[in-house]
Amino acid sequence: MGCIHENLIAEAEAVVERLRESDLTVVTAESCTGGLIAACLSHGKEASRCFQGGFVVYTKAQKREVLGVNDRLLSEQGAVNTEVARQMAEGAIKRSPASLAVAVTGVLGPDPDEDNNPPGLIYLGLAQRGKPTTVVRHQATAVDPDVTREWTVLRALQLLKQTAGYG
Repeated sequence: MGCIHENLIAEAEAVVERLRESDLTVVTAESCTGGLIAACLSHGKEASRCFQGGFVVYTKAQKREVLGVNDRLLSEQGAVNTEVARQMAEGAIKRSPASLAVAVTGVLGPDPDEDNNPPGLIYLGLAQRGKPTTVVRHQATAVDPDVTREWTVLRALQLLKQTAGYG
């Protein structure tokens, strides 16, 4: 048995196939998932044809320094909100040759984060060259951080698959 759950690998393989078929490439920008979206995508057949790599930006400082997320936004509104997810996705696509960027910021739990956001609050951003960036808010119900992490990765992969299916 591998270190990544089989359901995530299966979903990532489907994403990679759709990306390849659509001639799209992707980069990830991950906070609470710690690079797991990128790890899953790397398992897809011929992933190197469509997966550019990823940014793991766990702290506010890393979000600012690596992806260019606005410092004032981070200090006034925190790191878990629509605008941070948008800026993470847009920052990743600006710093990569990829045609798509998926970003995630959220609170795994079991406790609220430093800005008092509730556990399970997740924002997914998707930037695509030439199109408006979209952000989706989710509220996971699990109290186990590992379950919330897996749930979040699955949502991100589904968002990519849906986007690549129409790319």
